[in-house]
Amino acid sequence: MVMQLASMESELKTLNSKDPKPNGIGDGEPEPEPEGDDRPLLNSSDSTTTTTSDTIQDMEIKYAAYVRRDAYGTMGRGDLPAKEKLLLGFALVTLLPIRVVLAMTVLVFYYAICRVCTLFSSPNRDNEQEHYAHMGGWRRAVIVRSGRALSRFMLFIFGFYWIPESHIPVHHDTDGDTKNGDKTQPEEVGRPGVVISNHISYLDILYQMSSVFPSFVAKRSVAKLPFIGLISKCLGCVYVQRESKSSDFKGVSAVVTERIREAHQNESAPLMMLFPEGTTTNGEYLLPFKTGGFLAKAPVLPVILRYHYKRFSPAWDSISGVRHVIFLLCQFVNYMEVIRLPVYYPSQQEKDDPKLYANNVRRLMATEGNLILSDIGLAEKRIYHAALNGLFSQC
Repeated sequence: MVMQLASMESELKTLNSKDPKPNGIGDGEPEPEPEGDDRPLLNSSDSTTTTTSDTIQDMEIKYAAYVRRDAYGTMGRGDLPAKEKLLLGFALVTLLPIRVVLAMTVLVFYYAICRVCTLFSSPNRDNEQEHYAHMGGWRRAVIVRSGRALSRFMLFIFGFYWIPESHIPVHHDTDGDTKNGDKTQPEEVGRPGVVISNHISYLDILYQMSSVFPSFVAKRSVAKLPFIGLISKCLGCVYVQRESKSSDFKGVSAVVTERIREAHQNESAPLMMLFPEGTTTNGEYLLPFKTGGFLAKAPVLPVILRYHYKRFSPAWDSISGVRHVIFLLCQFVNYMEVIRLPVYYPSQQEKDDPKLYANNVRRLMATEGNLILSDIGLAEKRIYHAALNGLFSQC
């Protein structure tokens, strides 16, 4: 989680320092709030409240996939009731420091494990990538098992004390349709090459690490971060320079496709983990899928994540990273639900058309997860965040 948060925070600062444009380059993570933001929560008696409220309501209809609907309001700056303020204040001085200390202890402990396991071992270097994912023997076993256990413990520290998982028996038809019930096994069997999931929060990564310990796509700068860099290499992350030219991006896409095929064919190779939406939502919608995870023509494992809440939503949609982490750690209990679908085996038509493959998997996940299909994407999210920052800077 800390690896993803560090990556997202660095991008947030970069985005905030520029004039946000819909065609900006990046992974679409939320924009940061302006520096030095020590403004109080919104005051309903302010003279500009009516106009601002009307404008926000119009945007919430257009950009519904990124709208926060919890007690903390838009961008986490809503007017909290007295009871919520008391709970938040109490958690700030008790629960927050305890959780921060425990989380940092777990991070350092796992870094020490990774450091010991990689001593006297050279990383794999190919296509400008460097990782330890293909390291075998007891070293790899220790890294994976301790990583899964400590990731789950980290979620426990953050208040996710139990995470219910359900399996839905959906079977893939040979013509690309899906339906429930018994179905003959497809001709192509075997392990999936990639886990496909909706994207709601940086917490998604912690859960996936605790579940299958897959490889992710990360910014190249993550590999150089203290503690996080070595852990990301042990995960087998594929690094991408998001600001680089398209030729470099195509090279990374080829690496991801190769990794997916290898994971499908080789049981000892780590699975890839991709969020094909390309950015986070509020958890109620499913954005259009990018086709990168489907170019390998390998089976995929769809996983649907949900975060239930009463006060603060764990979704990282339109709120700054620091504010989100503080409010999350101040919640006594957080809730996550996981829905696992069967391995999706593509038909020949889907293999020949990655876009069709991606759309069919997306429709299946939306149906089984009761998610609303949305046709907006990263460009609209940037516009929404820029508009919110502009409105709140006037308050």
